[in-house]
This record gives sequence, C-alpha cells and structure tokens, in this order.
Amino acid sequence: MKTPLIPIDILSIYKNKAGNASPLPSRMAQCTPDTHAAIFNIAKDLAKKGGKLILSDLFRSYEMQAQSHQDYVSGKKKAFSPAPGGSFHEAGRAFDLDLSEIKVSLADFWKIAAKHGVLPIVSEPKANQSEAWHFDCRGSHQLVYQYYADGKGTNFKPYTAASASGILSIGVHVDAFGANQKQAAIQSCLIRLGKVIGNIDGQIGKNTGKALDELGVKFDLKNVDGMLTAVENLVQQKFPGEFVAA
Repeated sequence: MKTPLIPIDILSIYKNKAGNASPLPSRMAQCTPDTHAAIFNIAKDLAKKGGKLILSDLFRSYEMQAQSHQDYVSGKKKAFSPAPGGSFHEAGRAFDLDLSEIKVSLADFWKIAAKHGVLPIVSEPKANQSEAWHFDCRGSHQLVYQYYADGKGTNFKPYTAASASGILSIGVHVDAFGANQKQAAIQSCLIRLGKVIGNIDGQIGKNTGKALDELGVKFDLKNVDGMLTAVENLVQQKFPGEFVAA
C-alpha cells in the first residue's frame, strides 16, 4: 500500500474578501496521516500557550515544486527551493508556518514540534534566518536520512535521499530514478525495514535480493510489482501511523 495523502483543514496566512484568515488552499491542504496528527497536536499545544499554528505552505505537486524551484533560480523567490524530487513538501510531510503567530520563542516551538516527531530544517532556532519557518514530519524516512548520514548510501545527500524516499512512498515520480521508480521504491522500503543495500538508485542487485530473501519476499525481477507490494505491506505493518489517520 502506498502512503496516502489525506485532506487537512487548517488556517493559513491567506485572507478571504472580508480580510479574515482562510483555510489553506486545497491544492496544498493534504498530507500523510502522521503529518496530519502532528500538525493538530502541535496546534493544540500552541493554543495552550496562546499561540496559533498558521500555515503558508504544505503539499506541493511535482508541478508546484518545479515552479517553486524555477522562482528560486530566477530570483523571484529568495529562499532555496530544490528541483522536484528533493523536498518533503512533495511527500506531504513538510509545512511552512507564520512565525509571528506562534507566540512562543522559536526554541520553545522546536521543543513542542519535537514531541510530535516534527523537525526543523535549519540548525539553530533563529527566527530571522531563511527557512526558520520550515518543518518536516519525516516519519520512517528519517531512517533513510540517517542511513545516508552514516555513509551507507552515497549517491545523494541525506536530506535529498530521505525526501526522495518520502515522495516515492506516495507513488509520485522522482526524476533521478527514470524508468526504475518501482525498483527505487523497493529499495526505500528495505532501508526503512532495517536492511543495508547500498544506494537508492533503482538498480536492483544482489544486496537487494539478499535483503528481500531475509524478509521472506521472493526475489523475482519479472514480478517487480509483487515485490513492491510485499515490502510496502511490511512497512505498513512496522509504521501503521503513516497509513491510517488517528
């Protein structure tokens, strides 16, 4: 089973004709079930402290990410935005927020977010730096991040690898893998299931075959769909919160 995207109803920085805050536009208002739960749990904790979680961005389609990247390249947008395949926004696992509405220090917000599995993209809680507003709910894809950070994968930087893993998990095309999307998705699943297979690159070899065998999945290059379904089901069993809304 692919990780689903579900709709979310949350206030945004965008205003209606009366000048009141409107819900996040539907094209952006979708996320994975665990991200959905994290957002509302963070909002509840902020409300207790007099703050609000107001979003400016959440999900981006391939086309939306491509436009965001082009806006960055052209100088229209100052904050860095990677090409499609490199952002957790594309996986429904990243959100940008209005820092002026949280009513707590950014350092305190980090603590609240961490309680619910949400991480900042910057290294220090300084509200005046670019991307201080960006947060990820990486879920099991944090395992891919750590795998690459530990040098077990070498073809991507850790963040790009983890983002690509998240995007593959919802069934969206990642350019880096060409015609081998399903093969790369299998590799992503195997890493999240604790296997060391080398790179996520879409090239299935002996390491992938060995890992599948250890998990009781028949290695059959003529049945890539069957192998993918089997490992996706194992991931669902290991990380059920990523598949079912709380």
